[in-house]
Amino acid sequence: MTQNTFTLTSSAVPDGSVLAHDQVGEPAGGPSISPDLSWSGAPEGTRSFAITCYDPDAPTGSGFWHWIAWDIPASTTSLPAGLPRDADGLVQGVSDAGEPGYTGAFPPAGEEHRYVFTVHALPVETLGVDAEAPHVQARFAIHTQALASASVTATYRADD
Repeated sequence: MTQNTFTLTSSAVPDGSVLAHDQVGEPAGGPSISPDLSWSGAPEGTRSFAITCYDPDAPTGSGFWHWIAWDIPASTTSLPAGLPRDADGLVQGVSDAGEPGYTGAFPPAGEEHRYVFTVHALPVETLGVDAEAPHVQARFAIHTQALASASVTATYRADD
């Protein structure tokens, strides 16, 4: 019996890389463009996907959420770079920066932070969470229901 392996890849954000200028946030001088993401090997029973980008090193005590998107149809296996904040076919929540969609990296000067991009396979077509709801509601639904998750991690250091 062959076991499927759920994997996530990105040409813009290879695992272990340094974030490119495109994925850096406006406060750090970048354009805040979401990276391309591609995934394969979703487990049986997957009915939708969710995407998160999390900085566990942010000096908040609870990290910083740069991207939360959900209700991505199970037939989808990739998202293009530069996904519009109002893209059809998915819900994008409000990041910790207070804006919908992807918010690029902007760590404090002199600090290197990790950025964990994760795709989550879910057993439901919809989370039933509005885009305007606090993203903790979507994250709770994602993390308590995920059939599988796959991640890539990149770093970024702001200039002193």
